[in-house]
Amino acid sequence: MKSKKNLVLIGMMGSGKSTIGKIIAIKLKLDFVDIDYEIEKKEKKTIQNIFENNGENYFRKIEQSIIFEKLKFRGNVISLGGGAFLNDLTKRKVFKDTISFWLNWDNNTLINRIIGSYKRPKLDNLSRKDLHHMIKERSKSYKDANYKINCENLTKLEISKKIISLYENSKN
Repeated sequence: MKSKKNLVLIGMMGSGKSTIGKIIAIKLKLDFVDIDYEIEKKEKKTIQNIFENNGENYFRKIEQSIIFEKLKFRGNVISLGGGAFLNDLTKRKVFKDTISFWLNWDNNTLINRIIGSYKRPKLDNLSRKDLHHMIKERSKSYKDANYKINCENLTKLEISKKIISLYENSKN
């Protein structure tokens, strides 16, 4: 029997991709892959440190390489970094090989989660207005996911169950 497609979670930083991904992986008995963690493990540096010392372009090349490597394997739950889905090559590869879910939240919910976070690159010195703009711009890309999950007012378990149901009922 052919193994299932990968389940990929996309969305802004602070949307809960890693937390929800781990829950889904446990419930479906699949492996969980956090791309940001894999990058830090490979580079032996934090994401913030990579951005500061090597720049965003370097980071994005490493990110794409790791995503493509992880997509070679099937039946995983994969959490992409907030900016990964903005890369057209990555987006096409995700569409070809996975079932993707956008964890969508109200802008203010996301901003309250991420503002002042020092471990999130690109957020240093951004105002609430700048963050609203970033969310708006990234949402233009996120909306192309196979499924949009409106997470506001749902628990982690409710979000997970909704995704699992859609994933299991999709054509794998």
